Amino acid sequence: MKKAIFPGSFDPLTLGHHDIILRGVTLFDELIIAIGVNAEKKYMFSLEQRMKFITKAFEKEPKIKVLTYEGLTVDFCKKVGAHFILRGLRNPADFEFEKAIAHTNRSLSEIETVFLLTSSGKSFISSSIVRDVIRHGGNYEGLVPESVRL
Repeated sequence: MKKAIFPGSFDPLTLGHHDIILRGVTLFDELIIAIGVNAEKKYMFSLEQRMKFITKAFEKEPKIKVLTYEGLTVDFCKKVGAHFILRGLRNPADFEFEKAIAHTNRSLSEIETVFLLTSSGKSFISSSIVRDVIRHGGNYEGLVPESVRL
């Protein structure tokens, strides 16, 4: 069974994440959307809200699970029996950042990182941009799945 995790804070889930998840789920038997919990980070949305956004967005996809974790991503992979980490790339800066993490993870474990390029038209979307639009009362409907629209 090919099992992967797609880790992130998903604060909030964006159409970029949604795109990678829908395309990634076709590559694996099971895809765990792994919401990382960092007690030192301030989130706009609570863990419960983020879980609800994601669960609702993918409620009709039986190959997707939503879980939370703390600590190293590779340790979580081992815990859930995942041999792959799925990551999305929006631009060259993402690639350089993600490449370093992938090499580190590979040095710590036998877990492979699989990269998908974000579909054109979604590569400009990031959670930080969405949070900024929300904070300033802008229209963010074209940036997030329906499950995130407040």
